[in-house]
Amino acid sequence: MEKQINVTRSSMPPFEEYVNEIKDLWDSRWLTNSGAKHQKLEKELKKYLGVENLSFYSNGHLALETALNALHLHGEVITTPFTYASTTQAIVRCGLTPVFCDVEPEWYTMDPNKIEALVTEKTCAILPVHVYGNVCDDKKIEAIAKKHHLKVIYDAAHAFGVKVNGKGVGALGDIAMYSFHATKVFHTIEGGGLAYHDSGLRKELEALKMFGMYGKEDAELIGSNAKMTEFQAAMGLCNLRHVDEWIKQRKAAVERYRERLSDVPGIGLCKIQKNVESNYAYFPVYFDEKVFKKNRDEMADRLAKHNIFARKYFYPLTSEFTVYQGRFPIQKTPVAYNASRHILTLPLYSELTTEDVDRICDIILEK
Repeated sequence: MEKQINVTRSSMPPFEEYVNEIKDLWDSRWLTNSGAKHQKLEKELKKYLGVENLSFYSNGHLALETALNALHLHGEVITTPFTYASTTQAIVRCGLTPVFCDVEPEWYTMDPNKIEALVTEKTCAILPVHVYGNVCDDKKIEAIAKKHHLKVIYDAAHAFGVKVNGKGVGALGDIAMYSFHATKVFHTIEGGGLAYHDSGLRKELEALKMFGMYGKEDAELIGSNAKMTEFQAAMGLCNLRHVDEWIKQRKAAVERYRERLSDVPGIGLCKIQKNVESNYAYFPVYFDEKVFKKNRDEMADRLAKHNIFARKYFYPLTSEFTVYQGRFPIQKTPVAYNASRHILTLPLYSELTTEDVDRICDIILEK
């Protein structure tokens, strides 16, 4: 049987390194609740990401819900349907109404030229997504938000370590949410974080992940249990030592993909964003069946027959989810819809070799 290649593969530090990192937990027995590992990782990640404030959570989804709750939002949130389920689910679970803005066709991020037409007296925030690590047009989004007095919360789940003009994306907007899920460029097995400017938010952000309790006895807020464990933080400390090398390895794979697929009629690749330092998180490919003669689904099936598993990411649009039908108006987003029917993300992870990439490309290009 041919070697199996999945769409992603979790990066891991050497086993002995992780064991060494967690050894002292057997002495301290402090396994969660912002212990020494948590505090050390917070300090090191703030420096790495270039952010002023950082709070950790058990996963990115609960981090996003916490951000929405901490800003005391009510009404409508302009967002994108071209994202993972978590983004929209967080909005709805917080009692807010998502208003879907279309994306632009080059990087699949929210189209800033279509935002303002969606603003109403009920709009309270904009929640854009840095899709595949492609960075949103933050300047235009910020200008619109300032004009209409709106909060901006970025879903930066795909954008760990990404920089724009030398500035980390966590510094954009009022709050930025990072995911540290096992399949991300950097992970803490499960986990997430919120980066924010206003240090005054920290007390509430921390209480909301601890059942709404500021102290040890009384609950003053409706909170959740979203604490990061010391074992998660320990994995983060190990992975942070290796993440730059892993990003270099991802870059090499992406460059090989581009070398093989850039000039193929009917295959579309994202343009390289100017002044952006990428993390090479994903490699989306747009298949135009009218030119390439094979559509996205056929290509996914062809790869699967060779034990290679790509992903229709994102499909379907979150605005198409069954649970939302009839709950609130669903805006038409034709560019996002088109992308959801034509894009396949190819395998990409730090251990993906040039030979692996060539094997994948040979199968795609096979007549």
